[in-house]
Amino acid sequence: MKASQRMYDVVAKPVITEKASMDSAVRNAYHFHVPRDANKVEIRHAVETVFEVKVESVNTLRVMGKTRRRGWVAGRRPDWKKAMVTLEEGQTIDVF
Repeated sequence: MKASQRMYDVVAKPVITEKASMDSAVRNAYHFHVPRDANKVEIRHAVETVFEVKVESVNTLRVMGKTRRRGWVAGRRPDWKKAMVTLEEGQTIDVF
């Protein structure tokens, strides 16, 4: 896989929730669904390159998938990783 394609894969999907929208308004932080093997340095580089902004900090967390049942059958949603990218003052991303 090319390096440029990997950057687009890292920031392919923004997390759009009520909490994420509030965070972007208050802290100028944007949330992204990222691959589980992506690290903070890679996420920072991808956001700065794709959106042409300056990143102040990157926080990551692993979201564990919920166990779900449909009748007798039990299943599990997949685990995923979320990155919260805080931008420098005056920078914005149009993800909505």
